[in-house]
Amino acid sequence: MEKRDYYEVLGVPKNATKEEIKKAYRKQALKYHPDKNPGDKKAEEKFKEAAAAYEVLSNDEKRARYDRFGHDGVSGAGGGFSGGGMSMEDIFSSFGDIFGDAFGAFGGFGSSRRSGRRVNKGTNLRVKVKLNLQEIAAGTEKKIKVNKYVSCDSCSGTGAADGNSMSTCPTCRGSGHVTRVANTLLGQMQTTSVCPTCNGEGKTITKKCPVCYGEGIVQREDIIKINIPAGVGKGMQMTVEGKGNAPRRGGINGDLLVVIDEDEHPDLIREGNDLIYNLFISIPDSILGTHVEVPTVENMVKIKIEPGTQPGKILRLRGKGLPEVNGYGRGDLLVNVNVWIPKNLSREELRAIEKLRDSPSFVPKPDKDDKGFFERMRGYFQQ
Repeated sequence: MEKRDYYEVLGVPKNATKEEIKKAYRKQALKYHPDKNPGDKKAEEKFKEAAAAYEVLSNDEKRARYDRFGHDGVSGAGGGFSGGGMSMEDIFSSFGDIFGDAFGAFGGFGSSRRSGRRVNKGTNLRVKVKLNLQEIAAGTEKKIKVNKYVSCDSCSGTGAADGNSMSTCPTCRGSGHVTRVANTLLGQMQTTSVCPTCNGEGKTITKKCPVCYGEGIVQREDIIKINIPAGVGKGMQMTVEGKGNAPRRGGINGDLLVVIDEDEHPDLIREGNDLIYNLFISIPDSILGTHVEVPTVENMVKIKIEPGTQPGKILRLRGKGLPEVNGYGRGDLLVNVNVWIPKNLSREELRAIEKLRDSPSFVPKPDKDDKGFFERMRGYFQQ
């Protein structure tokens, strides 16, 4: 199923402010909230779709990539955040704070499954991947070796010995938060905050896991497969959801941020999605014309040099450049023709050139049909 435009999902224009995006998401989330629409799968999908849109458009960096490259710019190898990639708990833990107390108005909102406990998220990892032009042109799969924190197998990430040496937090009584009432000039004020004893987990460890020492995570080397789409460029960043560090004692894994770098090609120069090749031909070939082979990303192709080709002539081979990262269109290969002027000539060669110098055909004449010549002259006199 094709993803809808995120601006369309939230019903905001592309120049919407952060506050407008936040209000639009809140409106959509309240409308399609699962507790307000029990058993309605379509409403649940709408709820997740709105969360996916807000996750991207509320982040300046992700929004910029989305505006430039569409869904491919924020999807990464893991398919990106689509609502389906995170559970309801994940969505509420990440964005639940923008709802305020609105859930209470519907009775079912704020139920025990979202008891207000904070869900931890692991830290992100950042890696740099260097690609050559062939890999950029076709897209590629890379296997990245990273050292990261993963959930402890011995305690299943709880940090407790055998995974069950835990007890209900005596401070918050398992809720993960504490409520305080203070007397102020305006009357009594009630505040709710994360429990300082259990750090919002609702439980405390009575016996620590001997492997992770109560942290719930251990460091391990992991190999991650990344599918890199065709057309990416240097400096572009992809996000692979959930492939970063695991958090302490359970929660949501961080993300893997993949920064693209490029190897220089020995013959081709990249300019956006176009490629440039500097071709050098001899004076006789420039005068008489010839056929030469030039490199593309995939192979060598033969092109024709017309008789009388001037230095600086640009030959455009359409569709021989790099593809757009979103899959639409392809750049061109621009062949820049240079005429090679030899510096060291034999006596016989010099005599032949001297004879040609005085020939009427070799006297420079501006080509009246050469629009570029007159443009250059006009620019000269306007300086």
